[in-house]
Amino acid sequence: MSDPSDPGLPAESWSIASARAVYNIQRWGAGYFDINDEGHVVAKPLQNGVEVDLVDVIEEAKGRGLKFPLLIRFQDILRHRVQALNEAFRASIAEFNYQGAYRGVFPIKVNQLREVVEEILEAGRPYQFGIEVGSKPELYAGMALQDQPDSLIICNGYKDSAFIKLALQGIRLGKRVIMVVEKLEELRQIIAVSRQMGVEPMIGIRARLLSKGAGKWAESGGENAKFGLSTSELLAAADLLKQENLTGAFKLLHFHIGSQVPDILTVKKAVQEAARFYAKLQKLGFPIEFVDVGGGLGVDYDGSRSAFDSSTNYSLQEYTNDIVYYLGDVCRAEGVPHPDIVSESGRAIVAHHSVLIVEVFGAIDKTPPSLNFTYGDQEHQIVRELLDIRNNLPRWNKLEAYHDALERKEDAHQMFTLGVLELADKAKIESLYWEICEQVVASFKGQAYIPEEIRQLEDSLGYQYLCNFSVFQSLLDHWALGQLFPIMPVSRLTEKPTCEGTLVDITCDSDGQINKFVDLRDVRDTLPLHELRHNGGVQEPYPLGFFLMGAYQDIMGDLHNLFGRVNEVHVFLEPDEPAGYYVEEVIEGNTILESLRAVQYEEGELKRQMKAQVDAAIKSDRLKPNEGMRLLDEYERGLKDYTYLTIP
Repeated sequence: MSDPSDPGLPAESWSIASARAVYNIQRWGAGYFDINDEGHVVAKPLQNGVEVDLVDVIEEAKGRGLKFPLLIRFQDILRHRVQALNEAFRASIAEFNYQGAYRGVFPIKVNQLREVVEEILEAGRPYQFGIEVGSKPELYAGMALQDQPDSLIICNGYKDSAFIKLALQGIRLGKRVIMVVEKLEELRQIIAVSRQMGVEPMIGIRARLLSKGAGKWAESGGENAKFGLSTSELLAAADLLKQENLTGAFKLLHFHIGSQVPDILTVKKAVQEAARFYAKLQKLGFPIEFVDVGGGLGVDYDGSRSAFDSSTNYSLQEYTNDIVYYLGDVCRAEGVPHPDIVSESGRAIVAHHSVLIVEVFGAIDKTPPSLNFTYGDQEHQIVRELLDIRNNLPRWNKLEAYHDALERKEDAHQMFTLGVLELADKAKIESLYWEICEQVVASFKGQAYIPEEIRQLEDSLGYQYLCNFSVFQSLLDHWALGQLFPIMPVSRLTEKPTCEGTLVDITCDSDGQINKFVDLRDVRDTLPLHELRHNGGVQEPYPLGFFLMGAYQDIMGDLHNLFGRVNEVHVFLEPDEPAGYYVEEVIEGNTILESLRAVQYEEGELKRQMKAQVDAAIKSDRLKPNEGMRLLDEYERGLKDYTYLTIP
């Protein structure tokens, strides 16, 4: 029986179920994404009910004059994620008869965009959901956005006196602004500034646990972590607070085991260790109200539900159950009150809500059909040998044939380097080599065992799809950390993908490519894609969706080649609309001028310098005056264009 997850199955066997299996959408999609009967990817912001067709959103964005790349934000997914996290903790608290409450905070470093943070705080209002900040700019934003009495702001990161003063002003305004001490000297400074201002601080202390995470961010926890106090430093901080009569100011115990923790066992161990710290400090006379379990709640980017770096081997409910159970268990054993639980889950809240739509505008093929060489009787010896291999391949051992062809290709390279092989012969040799490789790879299709070198050869034969975006601006974690993101076509999914390819961006950097993709069993080196179609000589649109993009990618992208922030639209569900949703807001991406200003190029000076060059060209008769004015006008109008390519 054919495997529906195999893109090599016959075209007549292809179905929507096959597409779901090949791209694994029903696993990493977490109920938020699926494929409809038209073969379009749809978003389901509430995991049921209204489906939003991404192709329809793309067409509406085009109708509003927006170009690719395009970011689509589903604000209702943000709200749903906030509710899901809070309700999961509530369910765990009820199940294990936990006596404390849950007070989550959103770490705005994960996505500082105002429209994202405001949506999260609005959705979290019924749960008294707060925010976490790690810098002065973030605290300034957080102070303004957290306008409710008793609203919670957790302040992590190193602090100076200005940071501390602003946090204390927040306490004066009735907010619960808790400054987490990262080093012992910081505690002394907090005490000194609070004395000057006459405000009792709210203090948290980060404990440096021996337990640490796993995966790409494992080193951010453990005894060699950048932040936190060792056990001896924690005791010294406790003594200092007692000496200063600030026992009651110690409000929160904090720990952090790293971002994107893939293995639930790591969470269990860390919570048990931190719970013992909390219990011992309670017994020393510190009425700590909160235990902050930090971040780490992961996202299953590949859908494998494993302890792999880009996955998680636990569900949201299992995560909350383990935190609540082990914290309550230790507290009961030690005979101390159950603290309120704080978590700083950012990635798990925002990752699913944004999708980047990228336009494919061409492909690079190892054996383009335009290279139709004719071969005569006087061909070069290596050409004749490769022709013999190609023509007799059905009778040859395929692996041996590949090895022989590779040897001829390498011989030709050496001869060309030494100047004894003509360019036309080299071209024929390379073309024949790739023809042979294609036939060899095809001969292994469907076999139970495929040699590793043939697998690698298949990858090297894959197309390179040219995509109108910048990896460095929109997918920085893929380039910097090897983070995997689900990527797939958003249309044509009723058709079987017949190509295997990698993706390259439009930057001038060779690192601007994607050649690692999510897969259930391992990391794929290529992505199943469709042949690009042309109509009247013009390529038909072929948009790809990059999913689970909401965490860090928006804010960490750089200006490599001065490609700026992309166009974006915000989608909201609305029962009164015919489609059940509407596009509420359009935020245009950076213009060329805005990107230039970021690196100190001013509009007036650019125009002045160009005008001087045009005037000189007119005076020297290189340009007619009308031509010069048109050139200058086009230059000035071009400064207002989008930084990315305009594809016909």
